[in-house]
Formats: sequence, C-alpha cells, structure tokens
Amino acid sequence: MWRAGYRLLLWFAFPLVLARLWWRGRHEPGYRQNIAERFGFYLTRPTRPVIWLHAVSVGETRAAEPLLRALRARHPDCDLLITQMTATGREAAQQLFGGASLVAWLPYDYPSAVRRFLRSFRPRLGILMETEIWFHLVGECQRSGVPLLLANARMSAKSARSYAAVRAARTGRPRGSERGCRANHRRRRTASIARRAGCGGHRKPQV
Repeated sequence: MWRAGYRLLLWFAFPLVLARLWWRGRHEPGYRQNIAERFGFYLTRPTRPVIWLHAVSVGETRAAEPLLRALRARHPDCDLLITQMTATGREAAQQLFGGASLVAWLPYDYPSAVRRFLRSFRPRLGILMETEIWFHLVGECQRSGVPLLLANARMSAKSARSYAAVRAARTGRPRGSERGCRANHRRRRTASIARRAGCGGHRKPQV
C-alpha cells in the first residue's frame, strides 16, 4: 500500500519538481542544464564496464576523491560514473574528475527513470557515499542484479559528537585517538570497497 502511495506522491510532485529546478536555476544555472538526465534520458552509452558512485552534493563529491582514485588504480579497465543531485556537486565533480570519469545527474526516483538510468550505464556496482535511500532506486537495482554498497552511514554532527563523548568516557581514549581511529577506518573502508568492485567478465555476488 505504501508503495502505491509513494508512487502517487511522486507523480503529484512532478510539476513542483520542474518548477523547483527552474527556480533554483535563477542563481545556479546548473539546475537548468541536462534536465532530461534527471528523468533517465542520457546521451552517454559506455562501452566498458561501469562502476557507479553517487555523491549527493559538493561535500560528498570531494569526500569521494580518495575512493575514486583507488577504484581507478585497481580497475583501469572500468569506466567510473559519478552522479549528483545538486548543481554545486556536479560542478565539483567536473572540476575534480573531468574527462577521467563520467559525470551525470542521478534520476529522480520514478521507476521508469531509474530503469532507463540502469539500462544506459549497466553498472556492475553502485556505491552510495551517504545515507540517501530512494525506494525505487534500491528496488530496481535489486531486480537488475546491481549490488549497492553504502560507503558512509553518516550520523548527524550532533549525534556524532554525543557518540564520541560517550565512547571516550567509556574507553578512556582521548579525542585525538578517536579521530585517528576514524581516519584509519576510512582508509580501510576505501581499500575494501576498491577490492570488492569487480569489473571482470563475471558478475560479483550481491552485497
């Protein structure tokens, strides 16, 4: 029942989606560019296997740079696709990765748009940089056999501070040590994801 309600809500929101893009494009012209991609229509058709990484905005895009470098070094026979939702994120991706990676909008969560996106790029793996879950995107990836990895299940800044304070009190570790452990974990996580992103002739099992 909730799926039908969610889908109905999306279609009712369609005119508002277009109006919001046009409105935000007054000050950020990027929102008025390549609008067709937001509904699953892409001109790009990669000929090599694709590893897809989704970074919502500029912060996540910059945070993805070490992971993209690791993926490119480990899988030179793959095309890397990075998708965004914000104009600043897309601009950052084009500046950081340029012709070395494919850059596109992630489509809105309409089932047909998501299916067109998956048919266009045929990703072997999807990596979500942050906890941004779209129901139809996840469902269509499952149906298409595209494994999804969550690179960073980030908490809010307030929750993270509270968690760090409680953990430091319980373990007696200073905050500098906590930061060092988190940095080591991020490096290990980057290496782990790069290893699991297979681009050979066989499909990796779902994660």
